[in-house]
Amino acid sequence: MEITKDLISAHNLTLEEYEKIKTILGREPSLTELGMYSVLWSEHCSYKSSKPLLQELPVVGEYILEGPGENAGVIDIGDGLAIVMKVESHNHPSAIEPYEGAATGVGGIIRDIITMGARPIALLNSLRFGNYKSPRTQYLLNGVVSGIAGYGNCVGVPTVGGETYFEDCYDGNPLVNVMCVGILETKNMVRAVAKGKGNPVIYAGSTTGRDGLGGAAFASKELNDQSEKDRPAVQVGDPFMEKLLIEACLEISQQDYLIGMQDMGAAGLTSSSSEMAGKGEGGMSLDLSAVPQRDKNLSPYEMMLSESQERMLLVVKSGYEDKAVEIFHKWGLKAAVIGSVEANALLTVKHKDEIVAEVPAKSLSNDAPVYNRPAKKPAYLDGLKSISDAITFGKANTDFNETLLKVLSSPTIGSKKSIYQQYDYMVGTNTVVLPGQSDAALMRIKGTQKGIALSIDGNSRYCYLNPFTGGQIAVAEAARNVVCVGAKPLAVTDGLNFGNPENPEVFWQFQQGVMGIKSACEALETPVVGGNVSLYNETNGTAIYPSPIIGMMGLMEDIDHRVTMGFKNADDVIFLLGDSLEELDGSEYLKVIHDMMGKECPRLDLGLEKEVQETCLSLINKRLLSSAHDLSEGGLAVALFESCITGDKGANIVIGATGLSDAALLFSESQSRILISVSPESLYEAITYLEYKEIPYQQIGMVTKGKSLKIDDLIDQPLESLEKSWKSLVL
Repeated sequence: MEITKDLISAHNLTLEEYEKIKTILGREPSLTELGMYSVLWSEHCSYKSSKPLLQELPVVGEYILEGPGENAGVIDIGDGLAIVMKVESHNHPSAIEPYEGAATGVGGIIRDIITMGARPIALLNSLRFGNYKSPRTQYLLNGVVSGIAGYGNCVGVPTVGGETYFEDCYDGNPLVNVMCVGILETKNMVRAVAKGKGNPVIYAGSTTGRDGLGGAAFASKELNDQSEKDRPAVQVGDPFMEKLLIEACLEISQQDYLIGMQDMGAAGLTSSSSEMAGKGEGGMSLDLSAVPQRDKNLSPYEMMLSESQERMLLVVKSGYEDKAVEIFHKWGLKAAVIGSVEANALLTVKHKDEIVAEVPAKSLSNDAPVYNRPAKKPAYLDGLKSISDAITFGKANTDFNETLLKVLSSPTIGSKKSIYQQYDYMVGTNTVVLPGQSDAALMRIKGTQKGIALSIDGNSRYCYLNPFTGGQIAVAEAARNVVCVGAKPLAVTDGLNFGNPENPEVFWQFQQGVMGIKSACEALETPVVGGNVSLYNETNGTAIYPSPIIGMMGLMEDIDHRVTMGFKNADDVIFLLGDSLEELDGSEYLKVIHDMMGKECPRLDLGLEKEVQETCLSLINKRLLSSAHDLSEGGLAVALFESCITGDKGANIVIGATGLSDAALLFSESQSRILISVSPESLYEAITYLEYKEIPYQQIGMVTKGKSLKIDDLIDQPLESLEKSWKSLVL
């Protein structure tokens, strides 16, 4: 087939990139080769716009066994055990086909974990949708949640945490970020490498079909009114097949004849083969005639680019191929030897005895062009108005009872029980702290007293106002959430969702966001062990808010020391750690009550943040706290309500003069704040420790038996009426 300009464009390659391919090959590529380069050189696979910035992130630390470069990061938790984690996005597929888009996002991230030799034990998700009242948003929301539940529940991995936000900017382009966490014995860790001339290459799992063709390229371009035609690029998942694949892969990962393993995710057989060969400093030959197929007459192009789900590629020692194949057959899965490792550096693909592709393996996996994109501060930032320019706060006639009811009924603030009750969060019996009970999930490590706390966070509105500080806050809040259950934050996996990087204003947002994440991770000593970059999140030229998502893992040495957000006992004393400032810009209050964005996101002092977190964690380890709860969206009033309703207790808050407006006192979203409660018996020791640490704190009230929330003379409401507003939206 003649390679024309239209064909090159259809493969989402530039003419300059095509010329580079010709230079590498010393000739015109075949159609199959063109397709292979198009997917591996896509933004989704090559990170050609983001790679220079990602290299700035801190990736090493005391607990890190494996950082970026493998399928998932690996964190040492002692006793010969390690935690494996990663976050991935499936945004574009979910916009076109929400159920399958979300479901296969879950399946894909689970396979990233099992390729490391780890058993997946937890899923979390971070979701962004448009206007809640829009019929399209309802369609996407229901489809995505059903897809996450349908796959995760069937495959037997609990969904233990997450977050859901609603903003108009996501109307055409929802975000579906899924995080998976697994556990392994460090001695059984597997890497995605192919080495040893003559060693067999084994295909295992489901059969290959035409579903998901060009999925990586589809994820690397903007959405528009014609994107529905890309529906065939959305994969179709089978969670029951994945469950079998998990067990088979875990069994073979314990065999000493396994050399390497890689899932066939984005770009399918092309990516898995070229990446494994590239890491092994050698080559690979494949015979497509041996590939198990579900559709008749698949072309080499289709087989190399198919993103059919539940498939793995393995390399084992020569002479052990029958044993490897037997394991997969035992679990009812297809398995076949489809090639071998070669001493040369080439990926050679044959079909019916004809060579259909022969390219340097590393040219696919490593040699995509890298772009240093121009960056420019967005013009919109100069047009933003601070709240002080338009509104006078703290008027005596303001009804803050009604205000709190409205804020609690916001779809972003309101109860997400109707979402998480669709998920099986108890399968595996490792879940110690359930969804809705605390700021982070807590999973037991069976056979030990240890636990891991997991959180996923990111406030996109903050990042729209200030992407650097917004990136910092995403890390800080994720760490704070882990601390509030009683765990020490150890490591981060990130999902970086932005618009078109070719737009200098969007690339500036990306640049600033990454640098913000870098500074916070360095300050809080939480290295980035891996993650995902999702660019081109735009619809008809309109970009989403910059949306970095942070997955955080923390370690708890003794799960019996855990705390939750709910108030526990009447007469417990309530404290607020940290400083409250006049910071309503970017708040949920400002959006819900005044339909305004504001000009600047809350400030963040990373030194204070670290001190507050360490103080709270020490108080928990000393067994001095009855509860702990991070202050985030909605500020103090919302945090107090959440601690009351979760603990089925009331609170009487008397703060007095602060110099803040009444609105800021209740709804400011100042950072580095934690709400804690202390029993009367522990009060002296807790205050003594707070004084020793010299962090800002304030004693603000008491837990009560009565089922109401009273804050000075501003709010006096029965919990029943507040809860009714909080649960008024069925999501």
